[in-house]
Amino acid sequence: MDNADVAAILEEIAVLLELKGENPFKTRAYVNGARRIETLSTPVRELVENEQLATLKGFGDALQKKVTELVRHGRLKYHEELKASIAPGLIEMLELPGLGPKKVKVLHDTLGILSIKELEEACQEDRVAGIKGFGIKTQLKILEGIRFREKYASHHRLDVALATMHPILEALRSHPEVTRCSEAGSARRRKEILHDIDFLVSSRQPTAVIDFFTTLESVISVLAKGNTKASIMLTGGLQADLRVVEDHAFPFALAYFTGSKEHNVEMRRRAIARGMRLNEYGLYRSKEETQDPALGIPCPTEEDIFKQLDLAYIPPELREDHGEFQAAETGRMPRLVEWCEMKGSLHNHSDWSDGRESLEDIIANCVELGLGYWAITDHSRASFQANGLSPSRLEKQISTIADLNKDLKQKGISFRLLTGTEVDILSDGSLDFDDALLAKLDVVVASIHQGFSQSREQLSKRLIRAAENPYVHMLGHPSGRLLLERDAYPLDHVAVIDACASTGTWIELNANPYRLDMDWRWWKLARDKGVKCVINCDAHHADHAGFLRLGAEHARKGWLRGEDILNTMPVDTLIQELSRKRNLPRN
Repeated sequence: MDNADVAAILEEIAVLLELKGENPFKTRAYVNGARRIETLSTPVRELVENEQLATLKGFGDALQKKVTELVRHGRLKYHEELKASIAPGLIEMLELPGLGPKKVKVLHDTLGILSIKELEEACQEDRVAGIKGFGIKTQLKILEGIRFREKYASHHRLDVALATMHPILEALRSHPEVTRCSEAGSARRRKEILHDIDFLVSSRQPTAVIDFFTTLESVISVLAKGNTKASIMLTGGLQADLRVVEDHAFPFALAYFTGSKEHNVEMRRRAIARGMRLNEYGLYRSKEETQDPALGIPCPTEEDIFKQLDLAYIPPELREDHGEFQAAETGRMPRLVEWCEMKGSLHNHSDWSDGRESLEDIIANCVELGLGYWAITDHSRASFQANGLSPSRLEKQISTIADLNKDLKQKGISFRLLTGTEVDILSDGSLDFDDALLAKLDVVVASIHQGFSQSREQLSKRLIRAAENPYVHMLGHPSGRLLLERDAYPLDHVAVIDACASTGTWIELNANPYRLDMDWRWWKLARDKGVKCVINCDAHHADHAGFLRLGAEHARKGWLRGEDILNTMPVDTLIQELSRKRNLPRN
């Protein structure tokens, strides 16, 4: 187990203890322990091996023994027994928005509720609203959460799918009977939400590959198994499908099973218009549907299929029938951004607000990753739940960052920590800090964190007013969505994009896997109107720097090139761009 795994178990223990109503000091000990492990600059395994856990603040004998057991055995008996002592339905209820362990315990103690189904019935019978600390609004919110959960019960976020998919893909590639192998389906198109993951393999021994696939360690059940295809259910509830084909059919099957359905329909239409037939088995010179090898047109790669249909190669991310065919037949297919072009992130948090790392640790991590810059945009005072900074604390942070940058320069380290804020856009559209303070910062991200129940017009006007402020560089996570947890609030995207285009304001692509916001469906319009993108990690933890890659893949799906994204720039060029809006003529 790595540091994140150990911290996650300790945090879960704290939640379970709170559910049982244990001593809050005992619960807090596990929360603090998790924080200590998460922020360690060295692997916790080293501390265990060297018997140095006692050097960590708050780590008494009991916590040392539990962490040691976790690291050495990958499991903790105490954790397993604690989890087994609590009704599974109570733990599931924690997944509903607004229900923490304290409220779940109250529901159980007061109404004897043991499952989400029982909770739904209690809400429908108006029994929850009468409990002290709940009320009608909470009851309605719980019902909305239950409906939302049911709606997306079989859906999974892209990051979860990719983390599950990559080890299986590598395992298949290493199999001696596999000739070619690829991901397929909506995961290959990098859809932000998907139902399952798909794999395609070419092999002369399909049965051997199918047997291997259905006996992977992560398989909890085999849903279907045939001579050339299989479906399995994996740990975590994600379904995986495998299709095995002969190698000559691999490019055609890959194109077909990648989709989308709408894209495939247009591909087949183009083939018919040229006197050919296209299907998952091949491309044929025929006016009728066929699989006759004698009529087949050799296409060793997907690129060859597109060439035969008079198209430039269309990257998988763009295969949604959203204009890719017009671009591919007229030589306007963009060179999409690559994640390795990212030089840094302009929206991140430190332990001054709700982040986990100190400024010094953030610098060390970024330098190790080879990044050129990193902006600290801690929350403003209105986000009190996130320990938002007051003006005086922000002034102090500005001074601290200046000292740190001076030290970096003296040491000859070519990295720069940028000052900034994620300033709240308040309900009336004004900002949480005044312009005089914003003017002192390198980076200003303006975001909505409350007032989601306002109308589409009101929410849009708030974002537009923020964009009109000369000191605001970008709008943060503009739709407010949390994938599989909270729908986007109603927003006039066109009006907001137009406002950004006219004011020179950028729009964030928030690369947190729960957000991926702004949605890819709007980026081509924004790009064509001259609005620049900033791919930001919204990092609260050192590991979140890895979100840059996911953000770049979402940007590719939105038709974005390197030149469309501000943080592909080196720091000196970026600084010039940051000052551009502030120097524009004002009415």
